[in-house]
Amino acid sequence: MDTDLARTWVQAIAAAVENHKDHLTQLDSAIGDADHGVNMHRGFSATRMALADYKADTPGAVLVKTGSTLISSVGGASGPLYGGAFRAIGKGLETPTTDTRQFAAALAAGLASVQKLGAAAPGDKTMIDAYAPALAAFQQQADAGADFAAAAVAAADAAEEGMRATTPMQARKGRASYLGARSIGHQDPGATSTALIFRALAETVGA
Repeated sequence: MDTDLARTWVQAIAAAVENHKDHLTQLDSAIGDADHGVNMHRGFSATRMALADYKADTPGAVLVKTGSTLISSVGGASGPLYGGAFRAIGKGLETPTTDTRQFAAALAAGLASVQKLGAAAPGDKTMIDAYAPALAAFQQQADAGADFAAAAVAAADAAEEGMRATTPMQARKGRASYLGARSIGHQDPGATSTALIFRALAETVGA
């Protein structure tokens, strides 16, 4: 990954969030505050504008800027969680180009940021249920010597599988946890937007 690819990835995320804004809000209306789609759209629209004239020497700088913008523009818990993840990923990418192993380590830092802030674990019906399997799949491909594109596709596939697996779960963290057993049967909106982020990466790298 280089600086241009990082920019293109964030732009692809913004487009995906815009296209799925209503779906994300619909999912959140069932088990949350019905604002996830609106909040994510606001955040990535702001990020798209912030990056338009931003001079960056590394992909990490692009992603740190993305994270900072999300933190300042997204309401609720999503801003700190997603923004913190992008900032953590970016801080691990301080060279002009990044290989698959370096990016895997940066993704791991992003997950650690989310887990530290949200105190959630796999199975709690949160974004981690998409992020953790995506990271594992990316890491596995990196360790096997696969190229970036193959690792990104594996991560996106795993994220989407994890996203779907949240439907039968009972939420144990966040707003949805207040519903108890009534949260069962609904796909988690955070896991859904996380899967969009990883699919955007796969499509950007493979384009």
